[in-house]
Amino acid sequence: MNLFGVDIGGSGIKGAPVDLERGELTQERHKVLTPHPATPDAVADGVAEVVKNFAWTGPVGITFPGVVTGGITRTAANVDQGWVDLDAAKLLSERLDGVEVTLLNDADAAGVAEMTFGAGRGRKGTVMLLTLGTGIGSAVFIDGRLVPNTELGHLELNGREAEKHASTKAKEDEGLSWQHWARRVQKYLAHVEMLFSPELFIIGGGVSRKADKFLPHIEGIRAEIVPAELQNNAGIVGAAMAARG
Repeated sequence: MNLFGVDIGGSGIKGAPVDLERGELTQERHKVLTPHPATPDAVADGVAEVVKNFAWTGPVGITFPGVVTGGITRTAANVDQGWVDLDAAKLLSERLDGVEVTLLNDADAAGVAEMTFGAGRGRKGTVMLLTLGTGIGSAVFIDGRLVPNTELGHLELNGREAEKHASTKAKEDEGLSWQHWARRVQKYLAHVEMLFSPELFIIGGGVSRKADKFLPHIEGIRAEIVPAELQNNAGIVGAAMAARG
């Protein structure tokens, strides 16, 4: 069975049809840049461009970088504040000519995909996926069950939000070396570990492709740390899984 997934990120909107039996994209994903400012209407136009590139007319799962409850976007840390308390599922469905839209938090989608098809498959206990990108997203699983909308990138670290300190955007903006940035990620992981004591950290986002450049520099964390196996496609796969209901 194939369904369509779209992943809305701080820098790009990407999507593709997904084979839900294998957890794989059936075609090369299509990506457009996230508009700035990332207003609801502008982002909806980007989503429509991605979906219509494949002439897709069935149900669509879409991720959002913030808290989502019942299709309503509740927070908007890295996008326009017009998303707060918006019926975003309705807006996106209308922009996609009325197709059924399922909306969920972006890291939650990536986490569900990794727990089903990737690095978390078959793992029990507390597992945490952390997506390092424009911000830091989080998905928490207890014995395979998702605790939604945790948004742990907004924990305070060194007097400011953790994602302002340890995201890949912070690395790029401040010109940090891999080793220097790894120490920041290590400090963040230590803080999260103190609060949740997970057995496994899965590091996702686009930077997971370069895990060998920073994971070896992270020390002193008791939990196992592994890169996401689906890498930056995890959000698309998880979004498509959500569209199945």
